[in-house]
Amino acid sequence: MNQRILTVTENTPLTSNVYKMVLKGDVSEVTRPGQFINIKLDGFYLRRPISVCDKAEDNLTIIYKVVGEGTEYMATLTEGAELDVLIGLGNGFDVNASGDSALLLGGGVGVPPLYMLCKKLIAEGKKVTVCLGFNTKEEVFYEDEFKALGADVRVATVDGTYGTKGFVTNLFEDVDYSYYYTCGPEPMLKAVFNTCTSDGELSFEERMGCGFGACMCCSCKTVTGYKRICKEGPVMKKEEILWNA
Repeated sequence: MNQRILTVTENTPLTSNVYKMVLKGDVSEVTRPGQFINIKLDGFYLRRPISVCDKAEDNLTIIYKVVGEGTEYMATLTEGAELDVLIGLGNGFDVNASGDSALLLGGGVGVPPLYMLCKKLIAEGKKVTVCLGFNTKEEVFYEDEFKALGADVRVATVDGTYGTKGFVTNLFEDVDYSYYYTCGPEPMLKAVFNTCTSDGELSFEERMGCGFGACMCCSCKTVTGYKRICKEGPVMKKEEILWNA
């Protein structure tokens, strides 16, 4: 974990309340898909943890949803703005665990960290099926970007206005997969946990204080004891998880 000053080079809407931001600077601390950054915002006490969507040599991409005053402020930032960022946080996904055929399942703003994962898996010659879940057609984003990587992409909407009506768990009955990766709200993660038949990894969303394990406010109980979502997580292996513990 390191503190960096990164410069905004893009901050554009993908939907009515979801934005793509590109930050330029030293991003070498981001080494695995599924890691996150923690952004300091002027006038706000706590930093905002945001998953890394993609990384290049000197920049990274994040995708965030406007849900409160902090993210409302982020949406106003323009090209050239500088942000104080804690970078390289969290453990990330284990790409080596995928086997030959990986299943990626994302819901809402749980979709972005799967993009960098998908890119790495396909670069290694793995077959990847991506299942994306949203509430309605107007909320769908990054479908074409996943397709451009070469993945088999499937979309579900709760109201049936786009793709398959239902949830991500309705999308992969005919898919032969060796391992799964998923990120999204906890009810979706639990449904995936109960539905998928292979081993897998789940990335949890949690309120955080410090973002690097000092405050202990994001601790959760696992089969091997308490773990911090921000430090030992946000990614946990299927066999570690204790629901409702």
